[in-house]
Amino acid sequence: MAPVIAGFDQHRVPVADGVSLHTAVGGSGTPVILLHGFPQTHLMWRHVAADLATEHTVICPDLRGYGASDKPAETDGTVYAKRTMAADIVALASELGHERFALAGHDRGALVAFRAALDHPGTVTHLACLDILPTLDMWDVLHGVTAAVAFHLYLMAQPPGLPERMIGAAPDAFFGHFLDIWTTDRQAVPDEIRAAYLAACREAVPSIVADYRASAGIDIEHDRADRAAGNTLRMPVGVLQQDWGAALGFDAAALWRAWAPDVRHTTVGCGHFMAEEAPADIAKALRELLAR
Repeated sequence: MAPVIAGFDQHRVPVADGVSLHTAVGGSGTPVILLHGFPQTHLMWRHVAADLATEHTVICPDLRGYGASDKPAETDGTVYAKRTMAADIVALASELGHERFALAGHDRGALVAFRAALDHPGTVTHLACLDILPTLDMWDVLHGVTAAVAFHLYLMAQPPGLPERMIGAAPDAFFGHFLDIWTTDRQAVPDEIRAAYLAACREAVPSIVADYRASAGIDIEHDRADRAAGNTLRMPVGVLQQDWGAALGFDAAALWRAWAPDVRHTTVGCGHFMAEEAPADIAKALRELLAR
């Protein structure tokens, strides 16, 4: 039996023409939506979601193109643009009866959350981003050989065909590589969860690549347009991040302040999969954000 978040109901929610999102919902109270990262599914929030569900309605979808959600073909760059994926989340909330909600995302989900908060400032009440920089800044800070840490970004930025073939030839080795090197506590992702992640990714190579490809194209265009217009995040923002700035030579907090006047930036000591390695700390940080 596939693992689930204990005590949460499973739903399939239509969000766009031909696209429904597999979604776990639990708890009661003001809504909080949690968006997963790569190479994961909504299961990455299993501990944090259960904790927050004592006070909130917690909504954990698989993003379009991931997990058990629909995976539309990449007919053009807009299909997996973060703007499109963010619109999915707003539609998801509306279908579940919520016109305003708090939003937290990790990794790819944080990029979707960031775009949702910029595009729908009257809808997103609070924003938490775990272990990312906004897309425009992410590309700017990668220089020289230090950029090798993000080799997958460059691989999946290539035109359709080659990256899908390369990753599809050994998907477990590719996706498993990141599950191994991005964690400091291997026990945080137990065997049954790791197997679920790998199985989900194995079935989603084209759509995962399309998601990353969008971040090397249309997502940059959208960020540039917002920066040129002076658009910023209007809600309270919390950012939790590993100390990538020390390794790659940038000031992460300063980059975030340019986007979010009301940001609290925290450097964490755990690995990338922080919601699984340090769930109590992440739940505490989200509660503090929601109290602002």
